[in-house]
Amino acid sequence: MKQIRSYIPNTITLLNLLCGCIAVTLSFHSDTVFDTLTGQQWACIFIATAAVFDFCDGLSARLLGAYSPLGKELDSLSDLVSFGLAPAFLVMNLMRLNDSPVALTLIPIFIALMGALRLAKFNIDTRQTTSFIGLPIPANAIFWIGVIGWTRVHGYPGDWVIIPLVIVIALLMVSEIKMFSLKFHDLSFRSNVRRYVIIAATILFVITDGVAGLAWTIVLYILISLLGKKANA
Repeated sequence: MKQIRSYIPNTITLLNLLCGCIAVTLSFHSDTVFDTLTGQQWACIFIATAAVFDFCDGLSARLLGAYSPLGKELDSLSDLVSFGLAPAFLVMNLMRLNDSPVALTLIPIFIALMGALRLAKFNIDTRQTTSFIGLPIPANAIFWIGVIGWTRVHGYPGDWVIIPLVIVIALLMVSEIKMFSLKFHDLSFRSNVRRYVIIAATILFVITDGVAGLAWTIVLYILISLLGKKANA
């Protein structure tokens, strides 16, 4: 039973990776309709599903006491595909569909490069046990899902908007900015004020602006982290 328990978190992590691989594939069929939804929309759904599996693998490891060096490395590799490479290709193909110059469509690869650097730094940084240094890579992916949602409603804003966003968000992942963790250690309001604010804001943003609200949620998360006096509350 102990051996079986040790496989559960890694299996969930592999489901994260599977969703990321599917999202990468679908991003190259962004304008193709699959069962009423476009490849672009399905890619966003699979990235979001990967985020759920990413949360569940850590939770299951804690509940089962099944931490392992293999699981840690596998988690990083999966996150790079699902939250670095998949969003990068999603943005690349968004630009391609809007007739951006070929050279410019390569710039979103910067998201994957900085995502890899961010994960490598996280794995060796002992300061990030209760908080984060730099934007977590899943938050990066959620931001780009929101941006895709915004463009579907309002249209493509132009390369002059997307490219600076790519550079800024990618660099935030490897920045030295302290960002609070969204994990709850207890349910008390006093020690989780910022977390409850993020949850309430997410609901409000999604209700009022649909999927695009996810991008505003990440912007708020960044702003609260910048304004907060402590990153490990």
